[in-house]
Amino acid sequence: MPKKKYLCLQRSVPGKSEIPPAGADMYTAFNAWMEKFRNNFVDMGGRLKGGKLVTTEGIMDGPYVETKEVIGGYMIVSAESLEEAIEIARQCPGLVRPGSGVEVREILAQ
Repeated sequence: MPKKKYLCLQRSVPGKSEIPPAGADMYTAFNAWMEKFRNNFVDMGGRLKGGKLVTTEGIMDGPYVETKEVIGGYMIVSAESLEEAIEIARQCPGLVRPGSGVEVREILAQ
């Protein structure tokens, strides 16, 4: 059975305080995590910059200050199941910081 693809959105947890900047230890742990799961990464994505919201009514500035969730980055992983993708996300070193989360969503084949 071919592996499925999952979108992992790195985001803040609603209602939590601002995430403090990462130190050298975080980067060491993150590099070790990337090496451990290197065969699962399809696209390591990256950090996201502010953008625009395109709707039927037009184009609006974003992200919005009143938004309770802020998406900071993304990556795409391949895994046999949602549970495996969740386990990869669960081991992400960024999750050790309060207020940080990874949302995992399956990308459906067309």
